Amino acid sequence: MASRKLNVLVYTGTGSTIESVRHCIYSLRRLLGPNYAVNPLTESALLKEPWAPTCALLVFPGGADLGYCRVLNGPGNRVIAQYVRRGGAYLGFCAGGYYGSRRCEFEVGNPALEVVGSRELAFFPGTCRGGAFKGFEYHSENGARAATISVSKGVFDDAEGLPDDFRCYYNGGGVFVDADKLASASTTVQILAEYAGELDVESGAAKAAVVYCKVGEGCAILTGPHPEFDAVNLSHQSDVPGYDELIEALKADEDARASFLKACLSKLGLEVSQSATPVPSLSKVHLSSLHHTEVGELLSSLTEIITKDGGEEYIKGSNDLFHLEKPDSKWSLTELSEALSDEFAASQKKTGRGSPDPTADYAHVIKRVVAHEDAWPEPKETPYFNHAVYYSSLREFREKDEEAETWGDMLMYGEVLTSTNTLLEKNHNLLSHLPTGFAIAATTQVAGRGRGANVWVAPPGSLLFSIVINHPAHLATTRPIVFIQYLAALATVEAVKSYGDGYADLPIKIKWPNDVYVRDPKKPSEVAYVKIAGILANCAYAAGNYQVVLGIGINTNNARPTTSLDALLPLAAAAAGRSKPLEPFRIERLLARMLTRLEVLYGEFCRDGFSRGLEGRYYQHWLHTNQLVTLEAEGGVRARVVGITRDWGMLMAEEVAGDGINGAVRATGKVWALQSDENSFDFWRGLVKRKI
Repeated sequence: MASRKLNVLVYTGTGSTIESVRHCIYSLRRLLGPNYAVNPLTESALLKEPWAPTCALLVFPGGADLGYCRVLNGPGNRVIAQYVRRGGAYLGFCAGGYYGSRRCEFEVGNPALEVVGSRELAFFPGTCRGGAFKGFEYHSENGARAATISVSKGVFDDAEGLPDDFRCYYNGGGVFVDADKLASASTTVQILAEYAGELDVESGAAKAAVVYCKVGEGCAILTGPHPEFDAVNLSHQSDVPGYDELIEALKADEDARASFLKACLSKLGLEVSQSATPVPSLSKVHLSSLHHTEVGELLSSLTEIITKDGGEEYIKGSNDLFHLEKPDSKWSLTELSEALSDEFAASQKKTGRGSPDPTADYAHVIKRVVAHEDAWPEPKETPYFNHAVYYSSLREFREKDEEAETWGDMLMYGEVLTSTNTLLEKNHNLLSHLPTGFAIAATTQVAGRGRGANVWVAPPGSLLFSIVINHPAHLATTRPIVFIQYLAALATVEAVKSYGDGYADLPIKIKWPNDVYVRDPKKPSEVAYVKIAGILANCAYAAGNYQVVLGIGINTNNARPTTSLDALLPLAAAAAGRSKPLEPFRIERLLARMLTRLEVLYGEFCRDGFSRGLEGRYYQHWLHTNQLVTLEAEGGVRARVVGITRDWGMLMAEEVAGDGINGAVRATGKVWALQSDENSFDFWRGLVKRKI
């Protein structure tokens, strides 16, 4: 049983450039969403974190490959090579192409630019020589051009829709020398595209611009030009002659460029989107309450952190700037542009598709908060979230859970947000004024966060929300905050099962410490599980409280990238013997159910701690009872999971002897207690491993 690889990781460490990373992430998110999460990977994470098991594609962008060599030669390259040879995929653009070849020859004879030497990865078993065209200058667009690329259609399994040729951005990339000889001598190299024009370096008979290399069980594609550069992300360069013409040429060939890049991604084994997924712009955030007057009361409590400028009100957080609006207020787009950074403002003025910055600019965008003090937002204002349904469901579920009284009364909702956790946790002056039970929800997150290096893929159809819990410091010794993630996992399972009549039979389980899995509906005849929800808790301390921002994401209506709650409904109906199908989940109603269950469970925890009752309910729904595991950090000791400790929430595993065949193991008497924030649980391999 193996989990599907969902991460596409773009290297952002030494050697890469901000612009190249930005183009990579923008284009790959458009072409691969919502099937994959496209996110940055730092050099530290590449070297130290276990990224490979969940990585579908590793991307090295443009930049300077000597920087890559400086930090990754040796251990880093061994990790990369092992990942690819064991079935992974590598995509190297420009500098990433030089880096993935056996030898790099760049600007030979030019003392200011010359770089010559062997490279460790050697996916292309020859030399990448450049620049293919003269004129390259570091940190400059003077050498940029719209290079014409001829496509080798015959090497693609499906050439339908592929262009014969197209123009794409080029600036300093190489040509893969004698690629035709290597291709004819071996089945491991293929030429995917050639430069159409005359080159300024010797290339051999072919002018290979893009090559495919089979590497062990995996594969790599290396490019000299930049098929990932989209004209929408290029700005006018008044000091570079012909640059506007370059942009116009790229715009004219946009569809052809995208078709070629999609074909390359498919050849690497990825599932591309049928149509390019737009990268959405951030939306307004709507602040409302079950009781309308509470909105004004909250704003009054924020007076000390609200500033006024030109008659408008703002909250300047550590990470974000919030503009407080009335529902009928107007906002000048001219003023907005002036308020943004020069770089982001320039991007907003471009013609064609909008281009939100996928890596760095979201913090510069003013977050527009609309305060609804007299009525809930109208459905036309929030077409993907019906506030009336949410608040009526909140009342309904409180009748079932009488101890649920206030959580969720105050709600912020935005159709497109960066990250519900980030907007609270990274703006401490705002967070410190928010009450327990304050919730923020989104339909789509464009900068969602996961635990460690992990990501949570959040296309529309997911329930995405965070809630504030001010946990009193005097309770922390006997009611440790580590249990809050366990309560969240339990609340998720109980909320789904108590959503309505017939939903109790949904096959949903907890994976230690903070994930929720379900039976894979695509494999009904197997006992296979797939992740459906993730939980992330961030914590700060202020005024005698541990301020916990608890974020939860649940695949609710969206079948991709793994599965959804809706996909489980036929299984639940069949298990209950129902002839009538169950109604699909409503995001608003599920959110209300989640908040009521969380409030009840947290109240019980504050009163009684992680009691035997809570412990028993947790075990009732988890995947690990008596599971045999290997404790990597303890020298590969074999152990059997027996539970979690009720004092500090550590995983208990007793050492066993025997091979485990037909249950033939015996306890040795030694018990290990493993912290959730120091260890991760690879459920598929039965491996508990130390985090780095």
